[in-house]
Amino acid sequence: MSLLALEVEGLRCLKQVQLDLHPHVNLLTGPNGSGKTSILEAVYLLGRGRSFRTRHTEQLIGHGAAGLSVLGRTDDPSYPVLGLSFDRFAGLKVRLAGREARSLAELSEAFPVQVLDPGIHRLVEEGPAYRRRWLDWGVFHVEPSFVGTWMDYSRTLRQRNAALKQAADPAAWEPELARLGELLAESRSRTLSQLEPYWRETLSALLGEPVTLGFYRGWGQERTLLEILATHRPRDLERKTTCSGAHRFDVLLRIEGRPAREVLSRGQQKLLGAALALAMARLAGSGGRRPPTLLLDDPAAELDRAHTEAMLSEIRKMRGQLIVTALHPEEARFGEPERVFHVEHGCVTTL
Repeated sequence: MSLLALEVEGLRCLKQVQLDLHPHVNLLTGPNGSGKTSILEAVYLLGRGRSFRTRHTEQLIGHGAAGLSVLGRTDDPSYPVLGLSFDRFAGLKVRLAGREARSLAELSEAFPVQVLDPGIHRLVEEGPAYRRRWLDWGVFHVEPSFVGTWMDYSRTLRQRNAALKQAADPAAWEPELARLGELLAESRSRTLSQLEPYWRETLSALLGEPVTLGFYRGWGQERTLLEILATHRPRDLERKTTCSGAHRFDVLLRIEGRPAREVLSRGQQKLLGAALALAMARLAGSGGRRPPTLLLDDPAAELDRAHTEAMLSEIRKMRGQLIVTALHPEEARFGEPERVFHVEHGCVTTL
């Protein structure tokens, strides 16, 4: 799927903008603070239901605006129109092809989108939550049933945690939590195995360091999750939360046995994060699936020319829709983009 048109209102400095996008390379140019990244946020909202810059959607509402709205028109006859709105009172509303979406997972299925922004190093540097989101987005696109299992697991986890907070016996929830947790771990493990060839190729092109891709499933390998939950029940009652399970999953990035974040510089962490994002995007678009729309926010930031060229060479292999920001057209280094926009003071002009 490609996004052919975008309408944004009330998002950060974008009071009201419209863009007619190309199915291939689109370039957004303009000075810092002009609204380029906010346009990428709007596209990302259409595919994820949230921003890649903040967890708090209300922070996206522009000064003086009552709310925000994003409308997208696509080339997919199954989902010709995607719509999203948010205000502080009604919350988030999502519509697909003229009907209300049942969940954000349905939005992600309709419009796959991936982003490489200057904060991509957080996949390496920060805690497990970043890497779980990265992996689970890919698992969902490879195994669509994954999201249903995850929602059932989350609901059962909330019920066990509620029992723990009330100092009640949580044992009744443990068989189902364990069953679902084992299924999630198996799906994640399968996806990481399928990712491996894309990972090796992309990592070699971008970084050249021998980074291994492993995982901690959220509990020890020596016992089942059900056994762990029963054994650790006294500890969980004391802490009033479930300390083991699929919600504790982490992707382990290591170089010669050491955590990659301890070995690599910030620039190298950015390249490693880009390798993770691009490899997963390639996997998500394989097997006859639609390649995701790729958002690139200032891809040359913090990288020398050689590494920037290597990253852009890998991006060109995607053969999907690209939306790229750069201060100046010559900094994009994609050759001639099919469509160029100039963004300034929250207004967009097609060049």
